[in-house]
Amino acid sequence: MRRTAVLGSAGTLIAGTLIAGAIAAPAATAESRHNGTSEARGVQLAAERAAKKGIDWTDCPADWGFAKPIQCGYVSVPLDYAHPYGQQIKLAVDRVASTGTPAERQGALIYNPGGPGASGMRFPTRVTNKNPLWVNTAKAYDFVGFDPRGVGHSTPISCVDPQEYVKAPKADPVPDSEADKRAQRKLAAEYADGCAERSGWMLPFMTTPNTARDLDVIRAALGEKKLNYLGVSYGTYLGAVYGTLFPSHVRRMLVDSVVDPARDNIWYQANLNQDVAFQGRWNDWEDWVAKNDATFHLGDTRAKVEAQWLKLRAQAKKSPLGGVVGPAELIAYFQNAPYYDSSWAPTAQNWSKYVAGDTKALVDAAAPDMSDTKGNISAENGNAVYTAVECADAKWPTSWKKWDRDNTRLHKNNPFMTWANAWMNLPCATWQTKQQTPVEVKTGKGLPPVLIVQSTRDAATPYQGAVSLHQRFKGSRLITEKDAGSHGVTGLVNPCINTRVEAYFLSGKVDSADVTCTPHATPKP
Repeated sequence: MRRTAVLGSAGTLIAGTLIAGAIAAPAATAESRHNGTSEARGVQLAAERAAKKGIDWTDCPADWGFAKPIQCGYVSVPLDYAHPYGQQIKLAVDRVASTGTPAERQGALIYNPGGPGASGMRFPTRVTNKNPLWVNTAKAYDFVGFDPRGVGHSTPISCVDPQEYVKAPKADPVPDSEADKRAQRKLAAEYADGCAERSGWMLPFMTTPNTARDLDVIRAALGEKKLNYLGVSYGTYLGAVYGTLFPSHVRRMLVDSVVDPARDNIWYQANLNQDVAFQGRWNDWEDWVAKNDATFHLGDTRAKVEAQWLKLRAQAKKSPLGGVVGPAELIAYFQNAPYYDSSWAPTAQNWSKYVAGDTKALVDAAAPDMSDTKGNISAENGNAVYTAVECADAKWPTSWKKWDRDNTRLHKNNPFMTWANAWMNLPCATWQTKQQTPVEVKTGKGLPPVLIVQSTRDAATPYQGAVSLHQRFKGSRLITEKDAGSHGVTGLVNPCINTRVEAYFLSGKVDSADVTCTPHATPKP
């Protein structure tokens, strides 16, 4: 789950076409149980069609930014799986072939980085860039990325003019008055209206279960009898829903930084829980900044560092930094620190320079990218998909009193992200298309051991999510990185984790019991 905006706060494969007509989709019995026979028949039919057609792999379009040997293609899926002969939409996929021998190849590994609304198309670059953590896994698998429905090159949706979306500064998300709240409520309702006006034909079908069905069609189009999958953040929820609907289709599945898939957590409660976890990790970062006061000069206690933060916010509210960076833009930038340890030092350094009188680094880092207005891969598109999926997946409270009460209470002790998060999600309160009931995530017949990786101090996906999925997926194994909090653990250097991830993908091996690892190295200033 990614926070990037504050609403209104304003195997070697033969080149060419892959023919896989002999590979059909296994019967979707679990799908039948969970979501009715019409969607189950629809996804089975779509997968059979995709298996016969395969993917016409070609060099990627120049403006996509993926050079040889990465190849690109499309997979067609039904907009509505209940009507598989009806309107089709195209999903963009890319791949880089496995680097090992034919004997080493184990198939395709498909990736989703989260969001909802994030593109997975950069995944093959882990091979072309020779990422050392993935060199051995790349010998066994083609690395396959895709844009989920609505994202990027996959029939993108939009909710507002991208030019308007990047305008800054936006209003301070922390309200000073009831009038401030009314203004934010108006902006949220207008955003929901904009989604309906610009993308209404897609919105009822922008759900996680449909994306899971798309994933099964992509699996079939690749000529894979079973799915190998790596999901991070929201990608863990996509994996959990796929594993529930298609348990016998899973070969290997690793989920990293896990959304709690409990029905009553999707998605309103998930966001409230996130506010608390963000505050905890923000506090961790401030403690680190204070410990390194000799470098940053922002205060030698957390309280002093927080006072500097509040001072910075107040300055930006009174007079936006560089004319474009107000409190909303500061939150959008500074949230990188609780998200990722890799952002600890650069965020603190830019802030330190600002306090010392060199304002350029912070303004350049926090200011919106005014060129980010392309309809495909843009922040606006990413936010539109985020909103559409979360609003469609589950029923949200429609009572403003409930939103106000819950967020006012939380803000008292968790002020860093609470109101910014509330306004980002508030369009779901006035959403104009049907909101679904979340899938009951649980173990199905044929589901192999799923590997779950999670840090205890994760801000975006609190640790309880990993415990919850572990309980639901019988036979799964949980690797806990204790006293760490970076989001996306498998991308970090921690041999305790890296060796187990590699062993799982190469041999299917999991430990006989759950494992707790010491944290990866603390960032150095």
